[in-house]
Amino acid sequence: MKKFCVLFCLIILGFGVKAQNNNANNTGKITGKIIDAVSKVPVDYATVSVFKQGTTSPFNGGSTDPKGNIKIDGLPDGDFYVTVAFLGYTTQTIPHVIINSTNRNVFIGNVMLAPVQNQLKDVVITAHAATVENKIDKLVYNPANDLTTQGGVALDVLQKVPMVTVDINGNVELMGSSSIQFLINGKPSTIFGSSITDALQAIPASQIKNIEVITNPGAKYQASGTGGIINIILKDNNVQGVSGSVNLNAGTRLENASFNLNAKKGKFGFSANFGGNGSLSSATPSSGTRTSHAGNPDTITNLNQNGISNFTRSGYRSGVNLTWDITKKDNLTASFNFNHFGNKSNGFVNYDQNTSYPSSGLMADTMSLNHLSSRFSVFANEYGLNYKKTFNKEDQELNIGFQYSTESNTNDYTQEQDYTNVSHPAIGSIGSNPGTDKQVQFTVDYTQPVTKGLTIETGGRIDIENINNTVTTDSLGTAGGYSFNPKQSYSFNYNQKVFAYYLSATFSLFNKFFDGKAGLREEYTTSNTDYPNTTIPSYGILAPSFVLSHKLDKTSAIKFSYSYRLERPEYRSLNPFFNISDPHNISTGDPDLKPELGHNFELGYNKSFDRGPNIYVAAFYRYNTNDIQQFSYLDSALTIGGTTYRNVLLTKSYNLGRETDEGINLYGSLPVGKLTFRTNMFVADRISSTPGLAQQSGIIYRINLNTSYEFVKDLAAEFFINYRSSQQGIQGTNPAFYFYNFAVRKQFMNKKMSLGLTAANFLHQYINVQSTTFGPGFNSSSLREIPLRSFGISLMYKFGKLEFKKDKEPQDNNAPMPDDAAPTGGGGNGNGGNNTPPAGKGKG
Repeated sequence: MKKFCVLFCLIILGFGVKAQNNNANNTGKITGKIIDAVSKVPVDYATVSVFKQGTTSPFNGGSTDPKGNIKIDGLPDGDFYVTVAFLGYTTQTIPHVIINSTNRNVFIGNVMLAPVQNQLKDVVITAHAATVENKIDKLVYNPANDLTTQGGVALDVLQKVPMVTVDINGNVELMGSSSIQFLINGKPSTIFGSSITDALQAIPASQIKNIEVITNPGAKYQASGTGGIINIILKDNNVQGVSGSVNLNAGTRLENASFNLNAKKGKFGFSANFGGNGSLSSATPSSGTRTSHAGNPDTITNLNQNGISNFTRSGYRSGVNLTWDITKKDNLTASFNFNHFGNKSNGFVNYDQNTSYPSSGLMADTMSLNHLSSRFSVFANEYGLNYKKTFNKEDQELNIGFQYSTESNTNDYTQEQDYTNVSHPAIGSIGSNPGTDKQVQFTVDYTQPVTKGLTIETGGRIDIENINNTVTTDSLGTAGGYSFNPKQSYSFNYNQKVFAYYLSATFSLFNKFFDGKAGLREEYTTSNTDYPNTTIPSYGILAPSFVLSHKLDKTSAIKFSYSYRLERPEYRSLNPFFNISDPHNISTGDPDLKPELGHNFELGYNKSFDRGPNIYVAAFYRYNTNDIQQFSYLDSALTIGGTTYRNVLLTKSYNLGRETDEGINLYGSLPVGKLTFRTNMFVADRISSTPGLAQQSGIIYRINLNTSYEFVKDLAAEFFINYRSSQQGIQGTNPAFYFYNFAVRKQFMNKKMSLGLTAANFLHQYINVQSTTFGPGFNSSSLREIPLRSFGISLMYKFGKLEFKKDKEPQDNNAPMPDDAAPTGGGGNGNGGNNTPPAGKGKG
């Protein structure tokens, strides 16, 4: 793997040298500001195109930022004309913009866009954002045109995101790490606390605008998550008018529906969303064997099991957002989110346990039938208030946020093991595990531009979390009947406070040869619990981070980034509650766990080609200390609350040594006419070093392929296949798996309505998933047959009418001209916007 990384670096350096040699003269730049001619406010996201004289196809271009500014660089010497267009405005043209050796930085001034006089009727906006956008500190995945995720949930979308892997059980990894901080709209959410998999199943894909992948987060982000951050951005709309959408999906395994409504009138805005889904009951057969040497090395115990489990899942996510533009520079946003998700299962397992004693020639054979059921449920509410203030100086702003969230969850189970060939009393228990999680977050962020190439950000954060958990257990008596068992019942309270402060800078170096961000974040954590004889020490962390990017030319760039992060033990790993729903496989937590610490390094290269192809390659190196992992060992007789369980595999979380990962991720997109290919490949070498155990090393890889074809402008089809290799762990292998699906979509009514059909794993009813586990004195293997074949139909309808106009705002006529810009000698707005712009063709 190290050889791959060295080769990758040499390739990148080669690209850099070639790019600098071939683009030495492409140093011209056009800047300016686009303003509404009536309201005098900036026009954001206006399209600015640069043409060579005598041509009708754009040579270069871009769009304005939220402040109406435009910057187009990488231009050669020449005579150009520039057009500025936005829906609802008359297109303006600046006829002669000349770049030469004496004037390479041309400022076209304040270009005034005149609104179209006639009232706009209903319009349909069609925008094709790049599926993957590579920004200086993050990678953004836009699922708008993914057909195979229609009718799906957030996990289905994540399967297609570069650098992200989703296994057959819904567990998510980022660059091979499962230590991920999940955010929704840039904020943490309590819904991820109890079960990330169930929370992601409760978010409909139709509500997702894009997904941000941040492998090396800056100082502004919390330091939690050694693998990085996945930020799920939900759809919203800040345009005047009313709009919305309805999505209905029915299938043989999953059914869901979602509704989105956005409205804005003047200074007030309102948005509401609801999405719910439910999976139909599915049966999952399973089998396994375990061989162990308990007590005497000459004593061999074989445990064979087979059974079936029926499983269902359901959930919903809803929210309301209210916005108030108090003034042009003061905004207040309130949000309310109400969420619920859960699952339940029931089934049985047949056990056949035989023990041989070679020294005495004896053998014992015990058969039993275990009936199992479980129910997991979460209700979570979130209330947020955010104040934003902007200033006269561009990009200077203050944000103050407050969020309060509550979660109540219940994890209940029943199990009863009846012996069928021996005279032995049945063993059974009924457990109820209700709990609450309350979180308060208070944040302050301030951005101050210092010079044109330097911006400072600073801020602080306070997080307070209180978790209360109660365990109540009823045990089956020898005479039959269940009664309260005080030895297996208790309460567990956990409190944590995190205080954070950060300082970071965005800058340009050596005449913009490098663009970068660097920062330092300090976090101090205090924790306490009422668990007997347990004291959790306080600790602090100084977390540096940086990213440096160099633009080789207008189509390619290289970047290098680093971050130091930690993973605090999650509540499920700390809770000392014994989960005895399966008496042969019991798990528990450890309140004494320490935080995991991680160093992440990444070197990335992206390149865009003419007519659409693009690639992104990232090499990474990561190592963690105090690595938190689960470890299993055999206990021949485990006593819990007065009940003894025999031949038990006990699983618990530990801080186990060090883990090192190094690898490469490759993303590529290739359009060929109406056909588009996309692929994402990931390969890494993982080494786990644990004191007292043999070092484990293994190659893991993942590859997927997405192919789409547009028959006509409103009819398209897509095929997606994903494969992940098996993964070597400290105690065995996690299973390999594959997944594929096909979809077709037909659009109607000027793309306001669409009808889609999907088919997943349609050639196979089950996916066989095999895994192995070994440890001192035992080894085992298991097989699960997971039903993934499904067929579905989706219906989507968009409605509403939007008004494209700006609210009136006083214009700062004393706004300074950029330091490195000079007025163009051409006509139009070349003198700072004092001249009347030339007439252009109106286009509504």
